[in-house]
Amino acid sequence: MMNYIKLLNAAFEKFYFDDRLNPTHISLYMALFQEWNSSRFIDEFYVNRRDLMRVAKIGSKSTYHRCIKELDAWDYLSYFPSNNPYKGSKIKMSIIGTSDEPDMGRYNPTLEQLAEQYHPIREPLVGQHHPTNGQVVYQHRPIGGQALVSTINNTKQENNIKQPKGWQAVFDFFIEKSFDADEAKKFFAHYETHNWQTSDGKEIRDWRALAKNWMDRTELFNQENKSNLKQASQIKDNLRTTKNKDYGQPL
Repeated sequence: MMNYIKLLNAAFEKFYFDDRLNPTHISLYMALFQEWNSSRFIDEFYVNRRDLMRVAKIGSKSTYHRCIKELDAWDYLSYFPSNNPYKGSKIKMSIIGTSDEPDMGRYNPTLEQLAEQYHPIREPLVGQHHPTNGQVVYQHRPIGGQALVSTINNTKQENNIKQPKGWQAVFDFFIEKSFDADEAKKFFAHYETHNWQTSDGKEIRDWRALAKNWMDRTELFNQENKSNLKQASQIKDNLRTTKNKDYGQPL
């Protein structure tokens, strides 16, 4: 039986590393995911374009067709358009790889491994081919839920620093990114304890990439906590009453 939470978490992990997506792709995917969930994760199901556009807040047919075709091309789903106006198009959702790792708060072994392989668009990989038009060809696009690194001239990618040169290097890097020393200490202690290896025992290739991932997860964790505290405070304020009411004031 499909696990709703695992499927959704796996999808969001893939969104995080896929720079091709825009908010419309994600809103359409979520509308389709809800249809899939309502159908008890059946292998294939039929959809109504108008309903999907309404749920995903897409106002243009051309935008809808472009996004659903791109989601199909990028292996998020399989799209079988219908030429019959009385029969909806058929959708087969892709099963994005899920993990049975336990929930460990803001530390996520899967994201740790993906961060090891991920290279942002603005930072080309060493040894990449440059076509005559001057643009760089990037080959790290995720396929099937994994961020891939180019195998071209991999032996030349020696610029990544596997381990920091002591605690001070970690401290300086976190301060440079506007993070406090306490978070730097937690990061250093965690990976020092694990001998600077990933959760599956592989040697870390770039500690700075992992540190950036740690910071991103920390920010997200803190934002969620603030939101929860704010909601709790609002509920508490709404329940407060006072004995000194002035019933002479107009309502």
